[in-house]
Amino acid sequence: MKRTLPLFPLNLVAFPYQNLNLHVFEPRYKELIADCISQNSTFAIPSYVKNMVEYGTEMEIREISKEYEDGSYDIKTRGKRIVKVLDMENPYQNKKYAIGAIEEIPNKNNADLILKEEIFEAVQEMYDLVEVDNRKLSMDFQVFDIAHQIGLSTEAEYELIQLTEERQRQRFILDHLKVILPKLRDIQRSKEVIQMNGHFRKYNPPQEF
Repeated sequence: MKRTLPLFPLNLVAFPYQNLNLHVFEPRYKELIADCISQNSTFAIPSYVKNMVEYGTEMEIREISKEYEDGSYDIKTRGKRIVKVLDMENPYQNKKYAIGAIEEIPNKNNADLILKEEIFEAVQEMYDLVEVDNRKLSMDFQVFDIAHQIGLSTEAEYELIQLTEERQRQRFILDHLKVILPKLRDIQRSKEVIQMNGHFRKYNPPQEF
């Protein structure tokens, strides 16, 4: 499905179903948000990651938390779906902001239960190692729900939103977790050794002596 959306490029990756709070202060984006509010319409946040505007997320405005005298806004938004910018006009006609022709990227929700369990256990271990409260993690998660919480780089998050199947996304973040967990375990072991420094410790001599 092809249509047009106002574009609000940012140096971040927004995910579907993610809540994102924004302080909007630039004149062109104040106009963009004002238009979206008046028209009850959505806009897109293309991720400006590789010096280009291509993939991003369609966002809906959930709440206007504050409107300032200078026209700035504090707004609460939520991601809806991944989109690809096919073409754009910047600025668009008599507007200060850009509008682009976008294509909705299909999403196949084909999660693998075994992969999901592996991810769940790996994320729980990661949270334990970095001492993060993991009580909010439950087995009904989708990859996009946890993608900002597992230490992915912005470039890796950008790769993630281009994958069109949940199973692909599961494998992607599981590969990431398999790389990062051994490093975190090593850090934890080093931390324990440092904490033991100066304390009385029991050493077992080699059996040969």
